[in-house]
Amino acid sequence: MNFYERAVELKNETVENRRYFHTNAEVGLQMPKAQAYVMEKLTEYGLSPKRCGHGVTATLGKGGKVLLLRADMDALSMPEESGEPFACKTGTEAHACGHDFHAAMLLTAARMLKEQEELLKGTVKFMFQPAEESFEGSRDMIAAGILENPSPDAALAFHVAAGKLPLGMFMYNSQKAMMFSVDGFKITIHGRGSHGAYPQNSIDPINIGVHIHLALQELIARESNPEDACVLTIGQFQAGAAANIIPETAVLQGTIRTNSPSARELLVRRMKEVSEKTAEVYGGSAEIEMISEVPPLICDPELTEDMVRYIQELPIPNLTGVPGMVASASEDFAVIAEKIPSVFMYLSAGYLDERGSYNAHNPKVQFNEEVCPMGAACLAHCTVRWLEEQGK
Repeated sequence: MNFYERAVELKNETVENRRYFHTNAEVGLQMPKAQAYVMEKLTEYGLSPKRCGHGVTATLGKGGKVLLLRADMDALSMPEESGEPFACKTGTEAHACGHDFHAAMLLTAARMLKEQEELLKGTVKFMFQPAEESFEGSRDMIAAGILENPSPDAALAFHVAAGKLPLGMFMYNSQKAMMFSVDGFKITIHGRGSHGAYPQNSIDPINIGVHIHLALQELIARESNPEDACVLTIGQFQAGAAANIIPETAVLQGTIRTNSPSARELLVRRMKEVSEKTAEVYGGSAEIEMISEVPPLICDPELTEDMVRYIQELPIPNLTGVPGMVASASEDFAVIAEKIPSVFMYLSAGYLDERGSYNAHNPKVQFNEEVCPMGAACLAHCTVRWLEEQGK
C-alpha cells in the first residue's frame, strides 16, 4: 500500500477527528471524552482497545518485534484565541500545542495498519497518552503496563510544529540530546513569624528565600560545565500577607533544564543541598518537593537514521529532512526513550503567511491541517518498513 496516497484519501476523516479533540479539549490525566472517543474509533476500525492507566492502548499483528507508536492527546490550561470555527469554547482549555493532531494522525495510522495487518512482520502497539504537558502521562501508562505484554522493542512519536515553516519539513536529531530535561521543584521554607518591628524575634523565611535564590544562580555560573546547556529558573516566590508581618513560611518554585544526564544529576542534587544548607545557616529549614522529573530526550542514533530513510521513501510533496534539531523545551516521551530505543521527530504544520505568526503555546496559534496525511503516512509506513527489516 502507498500509505501517503491512502492517508490523503482519509484526510477528511483525520481532520474530523482532529477537530473533535480540538473542540473538546481536556487537560491532565483525567480525559474521559478523549479516552472514550479513541476507544470508539479504534473499535470502529476493527481493533480491540483497552484502557491503560488514564490512556488507551491496542495492538495489531502477532509475534516478531514490537514497535510502540505513541501520541499524546492533552491540551493546555489556557484560553483559545485562534479564531478557528472549531475552537474550544470553555475558555480554560486550548489545543495550542498540536496534540489534537497527534491523536488524530495515530488513529488514521491505526486504521491503515489494520487494513494491511497481514503485511505486518511483527507487532505494533498503540499508546494514546494523557498529561504530556504536566509530565505525568508516560509514567501513568508505564505503571499500568504499556511497556509489558507485549514489551516494545522500540518506540516512535511525532510532534507537529507551528510557525512560519513550510509543509513537508521533518526535523530530527540522531547525534545528541534533542530536547532538554525538566525537573520542576517546590522549595517550602519554614521560619518563625513575628511582628515586622521586631525582626530579632523571627526567623525570616523571606530573607532565607532571597539567599537561596541567589545561591542557586551560582550553580549555573560556577558548578555546571560550560559545555552543557543548563538552565535554572525560579518562576515563583510567594510569602507573606501584610507589610508589617514576617511570615512563617515562604515558597519558591522553579525548573531545572539540561541537555545532559550528568548535568541534570548534579544540578538537582546541588539544588537540594544548597536550599537545605542555606536555610539552616539562617536558622530555618527547607522542604523540597519534586513536581516533575523528566530526562533529556535522547533518540537512538541507528533507529533514527532508519526512520529517516523510511520517511524519505514516501511521495510527500516538498519532503525535506532537517537534522540536528535541538529545543530547550521538554517532552514527556523522554521517559519512554530512557527505557527503550526511541525516535521523536517534528513535522511542520505551519503557514508561510500571517497564520504562521504564532508558535505553540500561544493562544492565537493556528496549525495547518494539510499535515494530517503526512503524519499518518509516516507513522504507518515507518512501522511496516521497520518491522519488515527486523523480520529479516
